[in-house]
Amino acid sequence: MTAIADPRAPRAAVRRRGANLEKWGWVYMRASGVLLVVLIFGHLFVNLMVGEGIHGIDFAFVAGKYATPFWQWWDVLMLWLALIHGANGMRTIVNDYVTHAGTRRVLVWALGLAAAFLIVLGTLVVFTFDPCIGFDAETASDTIISICG
Repeated sequence: MTAIADPRAPRAAVRRRGANLEKWGWVYMRASGVLLVVLIFGHLFVNLMVGEGIHGIDFAFVAGKYATPFWQWWDVLMLWLALIHGANGMRTIVNDYVTHAGTRRVLVWALGLAAAFLIVLGTLVVFTFDPCIGFDAETASDTIISICG
């Protein structure tokens, strides 16, 4: 006679080896969300509440901000976090709703490539921004004149 296993005996959970990318994606979404709230509200406060508000935002205002490394890194960090956060969210939606494996793979790759392209392009724009291209001292504002000399 054979013994029947106790039905209430716990089974050992199957442990996967390697990195759990879904868990780290979940953690990233929470951490980047908190950082993005701080970065976005700081950005909005400086742009809309300090100085002349929305009426003071023009090319000279942006040139003045991008003349300092602090604001360059602030905007690049906001750009990177927002794009990766959004691409990861879209990847989650694709994984949840696209049933065909080939289509899912193509869409996830397209999301990754689009996010990488926009990150590289946005970073280049922020760090290579030169307000003095085409500088005309007769028509430029005082802020641009003080930056470009």
